[in-house]
Amino acid sequence: MTRKFKEEAVIIRQEEIATDIYSMWLHTDRIAQAAQAGQFVGVYCRDGSRFLPRPISICEIDKDDQAIRIVYRIAGKGTDEFSYMRTGMPLYVIGPLGTGYPKKQEKAFLIGGGIGIPPLLQLAKELSCEKEIVLGYQNRQIFLSDQFELCGNVHIATEDGSVGTRGNVLDVIRDKQLQADVIYACGPMPMLRALKQYAQENGIECWISLEERMACGVGACLGCVCKSKHKDEHSQVKYKRICTEGPVFDAQEVDI
Repeated sequence: MTRKFKEEAVIIRQEEIATDIYSMWLHTDRIAQAAQAGQFVGVYCRDGSRFLPRPISICEIDKDDQAIRIVYRIAGKGTDEFSYMRTGMPLYVIGPLGTGYPKKQEKAFLIGGGIGIPPLLQLAKELSCEKEIVLGYQNRQIFLSDQFELCGNVHIATEDGSVGTRGNVLDVIRDKQLQADVIYACGPMPMLRALKQYAQENGIECWISLEERMACGVGACLGCVCKSKHKDEHSQVKYKRICTEGPVFDAQEVDI
């Protein structure tokens, strides 16, 4: 298990990259050195009334400059507080948390939906195989697609058809007759369920990152669990803690 650290990070820069979606680079002393693609961090609010950290996926890792990038959507008072913070301000962060994506050498699908897109960028940069990158958005408020284009072939789906293919990520795969040997995915649960079924029907290895409301982020409270095919070594029951055994799972291992 990756060692985790709690430290005072410093904001390098922050910008709004789509409506209510922000990109923040943080300088850290140790987290960036230990982080892997697919892991997340817990970011603490400065307002003491909000005790628990907000779990946010790691979008990019710069080990040379000891920095991580997080991309988040304003979803409540905590993330709204983060959006007003500026360069040079400190934030307490714990991480890296959870498990990352295994890196295979076969031709890969990287499939992201909405705010599930950012965690795949670091993976896209690290994979040396051929990549078909499929990104799903609600409308023309797209983000990060230009950075994914530096890593592989990018295909976009929008629900309203304003950019790319009208529909969802599977519509893109079927319309363009795309093929791959392994799937890496992160996004809303209906998308992940559909991809799990698609992978099973086509004999494709599939790794998914689950998003769930978390409390402690370190596996102690059992507040974020999902049913699993095999018994958990910690509890000897058939469930997995998303914050520790996940968020990345073999899709066939978990019941979603």
